[in-house]
Amino acid sequence: MTERTASSGPSPQQVEGLSSVSPLRFSTVEELRLHAGRLSHASRHLNSWVSSREIPAASLLVGRRGCFLPPLFFGHHADRADASPLRDDAIFLIASITKPIVALAALQLVERGELALDDRVERYIPHFGKQGKHGITVRHLLTHTSGLPDMLPNNLELRGEQAPLSAFVEGACRLTPEFPAGRSVQYQSLGFAVLGEIIQRVSGLTCGAWLKQHLFDPLGMADTALGAPDSWFDGPKPRVGRIAELRLPPEQIDAQHWNWNSRYWRQLGAPWGGLLTTPTDLGRLAAFLLGWSPQTETQVLSRLSIAAATRNQLEAMREVPADDRRCRPWGLGWRLNWPAHSANFGDLLGPGTYGHWGATGTVMWLDPNQDACCILLTTRPQEPGGEFLARISNIVAASLL
Repeated sequence: MTERTASSGPSPQQVEGLSSVSPLRFSTVEELRLHAGRLSHASRHLNSWVSSREIPAASLLVGRRGCFLPPLFFGHHADRADASPLRDDAIFLIASITKPIVALAALQLVERGELALDDRVERYIPHFGKQGKHGITVRHLLTHTSGLPDMLPNNLELRGEQAPLSAFVEGACRLTPEFPAGRSVQYQSLGFAVLGEIIQRVSGLTCGAWLKQHLFDPLGMADTALGAPDSWFDGPKPRVGRIAELRLPPEQIDAQHWNWNSRYWRQLGAPWGGLLTTPTDLGRLAAFLLGWSPQTETQVLSRLSIAAATRNQLEAMREVPADDRRCRPWGLGWRLNWPAHSANFGDLLGPGTYGHWGATGTVMWLDPNQDACCILLTTRPQEPGGEFLARISNIVAASLL
């Protein structure tokens, strides 16, 4: 198995009316100032892992200084020996990389004066404030300092019932937090379920619809959706056929009607992990965040908002334990680099790096100091340490000249 490259982008029809969309610029390792020999180890490892079936499929996109190398594709569309090769227009479920993207939607509402980070959640969802949650703010949701658990105790039961997002939000409203807001850090997908509800109540649009209208369409992310619309399943060549099937974790193997590969999950639009997208579309987002597509800035998000989202928000939370503030920082939805922690981001990136990982085997990081980014999407769950992700991250980081 050898890697394949693609330089796909939205067609003129897909971006009609989006005159500000800047196409990705693809170039060579020389222009990107990358060490070709070091970077070649990434293809070697990914080919090896795919050949040994440790990973069913993967795609790698590396960018620097305003340009990208053409994306690479490895493996097969599904986790079966007879599956077809992974398409060069493959769509991936990126799991928790969804979170910082939903956080950008919240910041768009902050810029419009519709929301403030220190607003209490109960201002928008009045019954949320019960059971000791009166003090939880939007900022706490965005920084994993709310005291909410990662998932509801009956999370799997709700999925088994094909419950709507509202059921997850209602479950959060009934919970008692595990610690007072702002006193500790605990990773919480549930907080982003609540954040998605706030976005809907404030804007009048579902979180997925807001993102499409105010982020994905302006950036030309034509193959990205938080909740696949019915149109993706229709027609002679439905777009859903491009979604790479995931190797399922043990608890999902016998749950065909609600697992990651089910129509239910693909359409739910979970704000904590339901985004469907392509490497190239994520490249468009990375290009915007790194300032490579300045003509879209006034339409999408200000540079000050991006700066706030990607700096250590825990630093000013005096009641958060010092070790968390100093060694395990969070921005607004974005995880900042934890230099003493190899998982996902690897070992070589500097303290200015930010990004996120996903339980489906995905990672995206951006290093403003090196003017570089890396997007690695696979179809094998790699929790908790993301060993394969970290190794490729190290290779890409080492190739930066």
